[in-house]
Amino acid sequence: MTAGATIDAAQRAHALEAARDYRSAALSALEQRLATAPMAQQQRAVHGFAWIATAVAALEAVHQWAAAGGGANPVDALVTTLAYAETLGQLIGGLPMGQNELLRPADLDLTDAAAHLRDASAAIVNADYAALRAELTAALAAGQWPSESFGDADLDAIREQFRRFTDAEILPHAHGWHLANALIPDAVVQAMADLGTFGVCIPEVHGGLGLGKLVMCVVTEELSRGWIGAGSLGTRSEIAGELIVLGGTPAQQSRWLPLIASGAVLPTAVFTEPDTGSDLGALETRARERADGSWEIHGAKTWITHASRSDLMTMLARTLPDAAGYAGLSMLLVPKPRGTEADPFPAAGMAGSEIEVLGYRGMREYALSFDGMTAPADALLGGEQGKGFKQLMQTFEGARIQTAARAVGVARRALELGLDYAQARRQFGQPILAFPRVSDKLAMSMVDIVLARELTYAAARAKDAGRRCDIEAGMAKLLAARTAWSNADAALQVHGGNGYALEFEISRVLCDARILNIFEGAAEIQAQVIAKGLVGRRD
Repeated sequence: MTAGATIDAAQRAHALEAARDYRSAALSALEQRLATAPMAQQQRAVHGFAWIATAVAALEAVHQWAAAGGGANPVDALVTTLAYAETLGQLIGGLPMGQNELLRPADLDLTDAAAHLRDASAAIVNADYAALRAELTAALAAGQWPSESFGDADLDAIREQFRRFTDAEILPHAHGWHLANALIPDAVVQAMADLGTFGVCIPEVHGGLGLGKLVMCVVTEELSRGWIGAGSLGTRSEIAGELIVLGGTPAQQSRWLPLIASGAVLPTAVFTEPDTGSDLGALETRARERADGSWEIHGAKTWITHASRSDLMTMLARTLPDAAGYAGLSMLLVPKPRGTEADPFPAAGMAGSEIEVLGYRGMREYALSFDGMTAPADALLGGEQGKGFKQLMQTFEGARIQTAARAVGVARRALELGLDYAQARRQFGQPILAFPRVSDKLAMSMVDIVLARELTYAAARAKDAGRRCDIEAGMAKLLAARTAWSNADAALQVHGGNGYALEFEISRVLCDARILNIFEGAAEIQAQVIAKGLVGRRD
């Protein structure tokens, strides 16, 4: 293979097989360690293996994407080659788990396995790709982007519809909304509802579109490209809808699903509590069943998104105080009056205070307290106590896939901003795009987007096929969140000092990107889920 040449399908397949062997060696090495020490004592090795497995899964997803394209778009070959070269190089030399955490092969006793991978992929990892990176950036600047068609006219039309909406209704205003810490205007929320945003996966019989998670990814990705707040507005409807579809009684489904699908009811997810974080089994908010069958709620919740302007709370609370841990938790559907700027929490027995945040605005975050708030007798999801944690777990796959799609949209907007600025900004008599350290950042940002995007789509397809995909969803969320942050950071660096100014949009995108590594399961939680699942099953 000569310097600057793209790899073909045979080279890609050979390298992928070698990467899979490396993943298998990593799994065996981890299992040997876990035979003598628990996971808690081997966290770096456990999470490092999760990152290895995620990197290989991303290569598999890009392999399928490249094969589906058939080489019709020459930009795809550039992206694929750079994706393989960089990912293989990281597996061999050092895989980033965080800003200051690199997994080295020696950390998992993989020095020999890394040497085998290096030898098997030497033609790819040892080539000089400076020319390919420059060619990719030039193509992007000329408007030639990698393929994104699904080969499905309906799905492609949905993307185009939401892209046009985002360009017209979200992008021109998002930064102003962010700076003002304004809620997404009601008119925009209604327009999103009219497009079907809140009912993508709700069955048609209940007023939704009855479509799958892949469509949900496209909708979320395009809206999040405009502003993560817009892309995230549908997340609460997605979670509530899935909870009710999977666990609700027929009466609960008939009552709530059409209202959620139409946007007439805006839900909010009320799960997290102070000091509990990801330890949901330690939740203390209590819901006591009263003599008339209604529920009385006491406790505190925090980091509740869109709590004021919502109409329905999906609340995880302890209804069986004598049952320890998860067994005492139930899911309640708690109606509430929609708040206003003057009176954000008008419901009796409920109060809240806003948590000021760097980014992820448009819905606002709140700490809530409950002191005798009541919920109706039919609030218990499914009519059965003690099932709340299990019901919530059923939604985690979809929520994490959707979060990955949000991250892909944010990552793309960061690249768009960096690319536009690099073409317009001139230094030393030429656009700064001409400088390799600028163009390299942009080229690799595009490569990372495709890796994360295709891994996210692969997880969505698995979910749509009815397969368990907690591992795939976790991988997509893990990689896409890192991509959003690295792309935003790179694009801000391209802006130089201007990127640090609030007036420039990239400052908002950087703030928005940072949250993606935390909510819906922090990166460390995702890595733990991935590793535990793969140690338990090899498929």
